[in-house]
Amino acid sequence: MQSTSQKIPVVYLFFIALAGWIVPGGGYLLIKETARGLIIFVTVAVIFGTGLFIGSIGIVDWVGSFPWFLLQMANSPLVAIIGIFTKGGAYPVFGRACEIGQIYTGTTGWLNLLTIVNSVYLAYLQKTQPEVSLK
Repeated sequence: MQSTSQKIPVVYLFFIALAGWIVPGGGYLLIKETARGLIIFVTVAVIFGTGLFIGSIGIVDWVGSFPWFLLQMANSPLVAIIGIFTKGGAYPVFGRACEIGQIYTGTTGWLNLLTIVNSVYLAYLQKTQPEVSLK
């Protein structure tokens, strides 16, 4: 149990979470888990890129498919830039390609969200229990 005199580094943990959202795996890089950070970055980038390749950038549609857009936004705020380009319906996508592309990009959003939570937890452990080894 944590003693009352020990402060939880909330700002530091928020910064880790923000770094993990801006760059997938960035939270791991800040807590010096370089291998995990690079693996997550490559995995999220490749799967997200594959989803965009299958369905085109038209699958990032915050007007027509808002629930999918929320999942896609968990990847990075850069998804919002793609959403700005596609909000007018200039890139229509229909059928199976749209569904598969949204599944790929939405799944990477969930993956990145899980890694953000994990990197914040590992950072918390490092700050509150420095004698615990994470490797």
